[in-house]
Amino acid sequence: MAAARLFAVQGIGATGMEQVAEAAPVSKRTLYAHFRTKNDLVIAHLRDLVRSGATLEAVLTCADVAPRERIRRLFDQPAADATLVRGCPFIDAAAEFPDPESAVHSYAREQKLRMVQLIAAVVTELGCREPLALAEQLATLADGAASRAMVLNEADYGRHARAAAEVLLDRALSVEREQG
Repeated sequence: MAAARLFAVQGIGATGMEQVAEAAPVSKRTLYAHFRTKNDLVIAHLRDLVRSGATLEAVLTCADVAPRERIRRLFDQPAADATLVRGCPFIDAAAEFPDPESAVHSYAREQKLRMVQLIAAVVTELGCREPLALAEQLATLADGAASRAMVLNEADYGRHARAAAEVLLDRALSVEREQG
């Protein structure tokens, strides 16, 4: 999708509908026939990311990977062919559409809440009795690592958050064993 490439390189706010139409290549009329507003285009882009498996949801729901490894993969670096580290597309979208009532911000929030639920399900598989608290901590680490990686343009910045996640997991699971 032309919009996805432009959003990744330039950011959502800096990308105009005219640029998207030109890069697609389609007429502006055709583009607007499919997406009445830029908000509609951005939401379609974010939904496409989820459908394509290009988000952390794919990592968290990969049933053939052990639960602890799924948590570790939250902090993996992006694809090797990425020239720019862009961070989390949902954080980026929410930042560029700061009104919490906007459709884009609302969709980004839904995805962030879904991520916590998915992480909670994984740590439950590991035997954690308070999965939501640990899931929030791990999501905060993943989001923070993605943001810092983008700001610093350091693709493997997640290694720092992964180390902290290991400590959180060890602590949460050892407490569970002691209480169990």
